[in-house]
Amino acid sequence: MTHENTIDLERFEMVRGETFLHHVHDDHQLAWASSGVVMVDIKDRCWVLPPHLALWIPGGVRHATGALRESVLQGVYLDPVSCPLAWPRPTVLAVSPLARHLIGYLAGELAPEVRAHAEAVLLEVLRPADGAVFELPLPADPRARETAALLLDDPADPRGLGELAHAVGSSTRTLLRLFLAETGMTFTRWRTHARLQAALAHLAEGEPVGRVAERVGYATPSAFVAAFRRVTGTTPAAYFARSRGDADGPAT
Repeated sequence: MTHENTIDLERFEMVRGETFLHHVHDDHQLAWASSGVVMVDIKDRCWVLPPHLALWIPGGVRHATGALRESVLQGVYLDPVSCPLAWPRPTVLAVSPLARHLIGYLAGELAPEVRAHAEAVLLEVLRPADGAVFELPLPADPRARETAALLLDDPADPRGLGELAHAVGSSTRTLLRLFLAETGMTFTRWRTHARLQAALAHLAEGEPVGRVAERVGYATPSAFVAAFRRVTGTTPAAYFARSRGDADGPAT
Protein backbone atom coordinates (compact mmCIF):
# COMPACT_ATOMS: atom_id res chain seq x y z
CA MET A 1 0.00 0.00 0.00
CA THR A 2 1.32 3.46 -0.96
CA HIS A 3 1.00 5.91 1.91
CA GLU A 4 0.28 9.61 1.81
CA ASN A 5 -0.55 9.37 5.52
CA THR A 6 0.74 7.34 8.44
CA ILE A 7 -2.70 5.72 8.78
CA ASP A 8 -4.98 4.51 5.98
CA LEU A 9 -8.35 2.88 6.51
CA GLU A 10 -10.58 0.41 4.69
CA ARG A 11 -14.07 -0.65 5.72
CA PHE A 12 -15.39 -4.16 5.06
CA GLU A 13 -18.99 -5.20 5.67
CA MET A 14 -18.89 -8.93 6.37
CA VAL A 15 -21.64 -11.52 6.71
CA ARG A 16 -21.48 -14.31 9.24
CA GLY A 17 -18.89 -16.89 8.19
CA GLU A 18 -17.18 -14.66 5.62
CA THR A 19 -13.40 -14.96 5.79
CA PHE A 20 -10.38 -13.26 4.32
CA LEU A 21 -8.09 -16.26 3.86
CA HIS A 22 -4.48 -16.20 4.98
CA HIS A 23 -2.61 -13.27 3.50
CA VAL A 24 0.12 -10.81 4.43
CA HIS A 25 0.67 -7.03 4.34
CA ASP A 26 3.87 -5.01 4.35
CA ASP A 27 2.03 -2.51 6.57
CA HIS A 28 1.21 -2.98 10.20
CA GLN A 29 -2.52 -3.55 10.63
CA LEU A 30 -5.02 -2.96 13.38
CA ALA A 31 -7.87 -5.46 12.91
CA TRP A 32 -10.96 -4.04 14.59
CA ALA A 33 -14.69 -4.70 14.29
CA SER A 34 -16.64 -1.51 14.87
CA SER A 35 -19.67 -3.80 15.14
CA GLY A 36 -20.04 -7.55 15.41
CA VAL A 37 -17.32 -10.00 16.41
CA VAL A 38 -14.33 -11.11 14.32
CA MET A 39 -11.74 -13.85 14.72
CA VAL A 40 -8.13 -13.50 13.61
CA ASP A 41 -6.08 -16.65 13.02
CA ILE A 42 -2.28 -16.42 13.05
CA LYS A 43 -0.22 -19.59 12.82
CA ASP A 44 -0.90 -21.48 16.06
CA ARG A 45 -3.21 -18.97 17.77
CA CYS A 46 -6.57 -17.35 17.25
CA TRP A 47 -8.17 -14.30 18.82
CA VAL A 48 -11.86 -13.39 19.16
CA LEU A 49 -12.38 -9.63 19.10
CA PRO A 50 -15.55 -7.82 20.17
CA PRO A 51 -15.65 -4.06 19.47
CA HIS A 52 -13.70 -2.95 22.55
CA LEU A 53 -10.63 -4.93 21.44
CA ALA A 54 -8.44 -4.83 18.34
CA LEU A 55 -5.46 -6.91 17.25
CA TRP A 56 -2.17 -5.31 16.26
CA ILE A 57 -0.73 -7.38 13.41
CA PRO A 58 2.88 -6.50 12.58
CA GLY A 59 3.76 -6.06 8.93
CA GLY A 60 4.79 -9.32 7.29
CA VAL A 61 2.74 -11.56 9.60
CA ARG A 62 0.49 -14.00 7.73
CA HIS A 63 -3.09 -13.98 9.05
CA ALA A 64 -6.72 -14.75 8.27
CA THR A 65 -9.75 -12.81 9.48
CA GLY A 66 -13.33 -14.06 9.69
CA ALA A 67 -16.67 -12.75 10.89
CA LEU A 68 -18.40 -14.77 13.61
CA ARG A 69 -21.58 -12.76 13.01
CA GLU A 70 -22.56 -9.89 10.72
CA SER A 71 -19.73 -7.44 11.32
CA VAL A 72 -18.07 -4.28 10.09
CA LEU A 73 -14.31 -4.82 9.96
CA GLN A 74 -12.22 -1.68 10.01
CA GLY A 75 -8.83 -2.29 8.48
CA VAL A 76 -6.47 0.29 9.97
CA TYR A 77 -3.18 0.16 8.06
CA LEU A 78 -0.10 1.86 9.48
CA ASP A 79 3.00 2.82 7.53
CA PRO A 80 5.91 0.95 9.18
CA VAL A 81 8.29 3.77 8.22
CA SER A 82 6.44 6.67 9.84
CA CYS A 83 4.42 4.87 12.53
CA PRO A 84 6.04 5.21 15.98
CA LEU A 85 4.29 2.07 17.26
CA ALA A 86 6.08 -1.20 16.62
CA TRP A 87 4.94 -4.09 18.81
CA PRO A 88 7.01 -6.99 17.45
CA ARG A 89 4.29 -9.65 17.79
CA PRO A 90 0.49 -9.75 17.56
CA THR A 91 -0.88 -7.76 20.48
CA VAL A 92 -4.44 -7.15 21.65
CA LEU A 93 -5.14 -3.45 22.11
CA ALA A 94 -7.94 -1.72 23.97
CA VAL A 95 -10.25 0.40 21.80
CA SER A 96 -11.46 3.19 24.04
CA PRO A 97 -14.42 5.41 23.10
CA LEU A 98 -11.87 8.08 22.11
CA ALA A 99 -9.96 5.65 19.85
CA ARG A 100 -13.25 4.52 18.28
CA HIS A 101 -14.19 8.15 17.58
CA LEU A 102 -10.78 8.96 16.10
CA ILE A 103 -10.86 5.98 13.72
CA GLY A 104 -14.25 7.12 12.46
CA TYR A 105 -12.99 10.69 12.18
CA LEU A 106 -9.95 9.64 10.14
CA ALA A 107 -12.23 7.86 7.66
CA GLY A 108 -13.49 11.27 6.53
CA GLU A 109 -11.95 13.93 4.30
CA LEU A 110 -9.59 16.03 6.41
CA ALA A 111 -7.13 18.82 5.79
CA PRO A 112 -3.54 17.49 5.99
CA GLU A 113 -2.68 19.28 9.23
CA VAL A 114 -5.95 18.22 10.88
CA ARG A 115 -5.41 14.62 9.81
CA ALA A 116 -1.83 14.60 11.08
CA HIS A 117 -3.02 15.81 14.49
CA ALA A 118 -5.81 13.20 14.68
CA GLU A 119 -3.39 10.43 13.68
CA ALA A 120 -0.95 11.52 16.39
CA VAL A 121 -3.67 11.46 19.05
CA LEU A 122 -4.89 8.00 17.96
CA LEU A 123 -1.36 6.60 18.09
CA GLU A 124 -0.96 8.10 21.55
CA VAL A 125 -4.12 6.49 22.99
CA LEU A 126 -3.62 2.97 21.60
CA ARG A 127 -2.47 0.73 24.44
CA PRO A 128 -2.37 -3.04 25.11
CA ALA A 129 -5.57 -4.29 26.72
CA ASP A 130 -5.45 -4.68 30.49
CA GLY A 131 -8.31 -7.12 30.93
CA ALA A 132 -8.87 -10.67 29.78
CA VAL A 133 -8.70 -11.29 26.04
CA PHE A 134 -9.91 -14.33 24.16
CA GLU A 135 -6.69 -15.69 22.74
CA LEU A 136 -6.65 -19.43 22.18
CA PRO A 137 -3.36 -21.22 21.50
CA LEU A 138 -3.65 -24.32 19.33
CA PRO A 139 -1.57 -27.48 19.86
CA ALA A 140 0.66 -28.76 17.07
CA ASP A 141 0.68 -32.51 17.74
CA PRO A 142 -1.84 -34.19 15.38
CA ARG A 143 -3.67 -35.98 18.21
CA ALA A 144 -4.05 -32.87 20.33
CA ARG A 145 -4.86 -30.76 17.26
CA GLU A 146 -7.64 -33.18 16.29
CA THR A 147 -9.01 -33.04 19.83
CA ALA A 148 -8.97 -29.24 19.69
CA ALA A 149 -10.74 -29.30 16.32
CA LEU A 150 -13.50 -31.54 17.71
CA LEU A 151 -14.13 -29.14 20.58
CA LEU A 152 -13.95 -26.01 18.44
CA ASP A 153 -16.44 -27.57 16.03
CA ASP A 154 -18.81 -28.48 18.88
CA PRO A 155 -18.04 -26.70 22.17
CA ALA A 156 -20.95 -28.54 23.80
CA ASP A 157 -19.45 -31.97 23.00
CA PRO A 158 -20.28 -33.92 26.19
CA ARG A 159 -17.38 -36.37 25.94
CA GLY A 160 -14.80 -36.38 28.69
CA LEU A 161 -11.07 -36.43 28.14
CA GLY A 162 -10.88 -40.23 28.14
CA GLU A 163 -13.49 -40.56 25.39
CA LEU A 164 -11.85 -37.82 23.33
CA ALA A 165 -8.45 -39.47 23.72
CA HIS A 166 -9.89 -42.76 22.47
CA ALA A 167 -11.49 -40.97 19.49
CA VAL A 168 -8.15 -39.55 18.33
CA GLY A 169 -6.08 -42.67 19.07
CA SER A 170 -4.32 -41.33 22.12
CA SER A 171 -4.35 -41.76 25.89
CA THR A 172 -5.63 -39.46 28.60
CA ARG A 173 -2.15 -38.97 30.01
CA THR A 174 -0.67 -38.14 26.60
CA LEU A 175 -3.34 -35.54 25.80
CA LEU A 176 -2.93 -33.91 29.20
CA ARG A 177 0.81 -33.66 28.61
CA LEU A 178 0.45 -32.37 25.05
CA PHE A 179 -2.05 -29.63 25.87
CA LEU A 180 0.07 -28.33 28.73
CA ALA A 181 3.32 -28.48 26.77
CA GLU A 182 1.99 -27.02 23.51
CA THR A 183 -0.59 -24.47 24.66
CA GLY A 184 0.66 -23.53 28.11
CA MET A 185 -2.78 -24.45 29.48
CA THR A 186 -4.18 -27.48 31.19
CA PHE A 187 -6.74 -29.32 29.09
CA THR A 188 -9.55 -28.19 31.40
CA ARG A 189 -8.52 -24.55 31.17
CA TRP A 190 -8.12 -24.76 27.38
CA ARG A 191 -11.59 -26.28 27.03
CA THR A 192 -13.08 -23.52 29.19
CA HIS A 193 -11.46 -20.84 27.03
CA ALA A 194 -12.67 -22.56 23.85
CA ARG A 195 -16.23 -22.65 25.18
CA LEU A 196 -16.17 -19.01 26.24
CA GLN A 197 -14.63 -17.97 22.94
CA ALA A 198 -17.47 -19.73 21.11
CA ALA A 199 -20.00 -18.01 23.37
CA LEU A 200 -18.91 -14.50 22.37
CA ALA A 201 -20.57 -14.46 18.96
CA HIS A 202 -23.89 -15.68 20.42
CA LEU A 203 -23.75 -13.15 23.26
CA ALA A 204 -22.96 -10.38 20.78
CA GLU A 205 -26.16 -11.23 18.91
CA GLY A 206 -28.15 -10.74 22.10
CA GLU A 207 -29.00 -14.38 22.74
CA PRO A 208 -30.14 -15.07 26.31
CA VAL A 209 -27.39 -16.28 28.62
CA GLY A 210 -29.28 -19.51 29.31
CA ARG A 211 -29.40 -20.43 25.63
CA VAL A 212 -25.74 -19.53 25.12
CA ALA A 213 -24.73 -21.60 28.15
CA GLU A 214 -26.46 -24.63 26.66
CA ARG A 215 -24.93 -24.04 23.21
CA VAL A 216 -21.38 -24.16 24.60
CA GLY A 217 -21.79 -27.04 27.02
CA TYR A 218 -22.75 -25.64 30.42
CA ALA A 219 -25.48 -27.34 32.41
CA THR A 220 -26.78 -24.11 33.94
CA PRO A 221 -26.58 -20.38 33.22
CA SER A 222 -25.00 -19.81 36.63
CA ALA A 223 -22.16 -22.24 35.84
CA PHE A 224 -21.52 -20.40 32.56
CA VAL A 225 -21.55 -16.96 34.19
CA ALA A 226 -19.20 -18.20 36.92
CA ALA A 227 -16.74 -19.51 34.31
CA PHE A 228 -17.00 -16.26 32.33
CA ARG A 229 -16.29 -14.23 35.46
CA ARG A 230 -13.29 -16.39 36.40
CA VAL A 231 -11.69 -15.76 33.01
CA THR A 232 -12.65 -12.12 32.39
CA GLY A 233 -13.21 -10.77 35.89
CA THR A 234 -16.69 -9.63 34.95
CA THR A 235 -20.11 -10.83 33.78
CA PRO A 236 -21.16 -11.24 30.14
CA ALA A 237 -23.44 -8.20 30.41
CA ALA A 238 -20.66 -5.98 31.77
CA TYR A 239 -18.17 -7.32 29.23
CA PHE A 240 -20.39 -6.31 26.32
CA ALA A 241 -21.23 -2.98 27.94
CA ARG A 242 -17.54 -2.19 27.40
CA SER A 243 -17.96 -3.04 23.71
CA ARG A 244 -20.76 -0.49 23.47
CA GLY A 245 -18.60 2.09 25.22
CA ASP A 246 -21.07 2.62 28.06
CA ALA A 247 -19.00 1.10 30.84
CA ASP A 248 -15.48 1.84 31.96
CA GLY A 249 -14.59 -1.50 33.43
CA PRO A 250 -15.75 -4.69 35.07
CA ALA A 251 -18.84 -4.73 37.17
CA THR A 252 -18.39 -5.36 40.86
